[in-house]
Amino acid sequence: MRHFIMLIVCLSTILIYCIPANANATQQQVTDLNQKRMELYKKVEATTNIPWYYLAAVDQYERNIRSARRDLPKAEGAIGIYFAPEMWSGITNPNIEDDNPSSILFFDGIGMDGNGDGKANRMDDEDVLFSFANYLLCYGVDHENIKIGLWEYYHRDKTVGIIIGKASLYRHFGRLALEDHAFPVPIRSNFSYRNTWGDARGWGGRRIHEGTDIFAGYGVPVRATSYGIIEMKGWNKYGGWRIGIRDINNNYHYFAHLSGFAKDLKVGQIVEPGMVIGGVGSSGYGPPGTSGKFPPHLHYGMYKDNGYTEWSYDPFPHLKLWERQERLKARKR
Repeated sequence: MRHFIMLIVCLSTILIYCIPANANATQQQVTDLNQKRMELYKKVEATTNIPWYYLAAVDQYERNIRSARRDLPKAEGAIGIYFAPEMWSGITNPNIEDDNPSSILFFDGIGMDGNGDGKANRMDDEDVLFSFANYLLCYGVDHENIKIGLWEYYHRDKTVGIIIGKASLYRHFGRLALEDHAFPVPIRSNFSYRNTWGDARGWGGRRIHEGTDIFAGYGVPVRATSYGIIEMKGWNKYGGWRIGIRDINNNYHYFAHLSGFAKDLKVGQIVEPGMVIGGVGSSGYGPPGTSGKFPPHLHYGMYKDNGYTEWSYDPFPHLKLWERQERLKARKR
């Protein structure tokens, strides 16, 4: 029974997270879509002075949570930002689908005409992006005031932190295509792993295993698996020396039981796929410095945030995919 349940969970994970929303799109179509989005971000930046990378970060965050929640419609256009009809047209507006900018303004709605066609269309990408940018503009165009505007809109510190992290990534790399991944240990190293997500764990109380254990020699390099921001670094009594990295798609990558950290690694740092962040170890299950209570291995976990909460999901399919991709690349060299 357990294996049947795990199979269903695994398949659900693959369907939700492994297959992108535009799974049938060619690489050229993805490139064209990113170009269209960038053009929209830059156009709205030119009229509002809100830097494009903040707009891109909000858009990406909204697209991510829309794909992770059933109570929100899926994004259909290039822009993923969602406004409920009553927020767009004004909560007291008798016409919930109003697209007249003047009456929307009268009823304190957020909708605006961004493309100059005389209508504030909630389904129009440019109108939506322009409306959100103008909301932020009420607070200012500098970093701190944009953070205040984001908090007033979302009322959630974690959401603001995630969006600011995405903005940092976009600003640093200057592009939207940040989807590449790497296997967490070098392919040439001697390692082994199997699907252990959901297995029972007993130390520190009854709980489930929220990850995949990759067994390798002590000190084998541990690498970032994605483009991301280091959100957490330090000691945990369960995970020992551990690092948490948030990627552009709202996934939180958790690396635990490390032997130590790469030199000068710090919270807030930007990482790339394949960048060494630490080494395989056996730390954990006790106070800081505890080590050797189990064979050296990397505990690798993945978590998803949907705007309300964060939960663990099975990283095994991703690891198998990244390992296969990396071996194919190695053979082509």
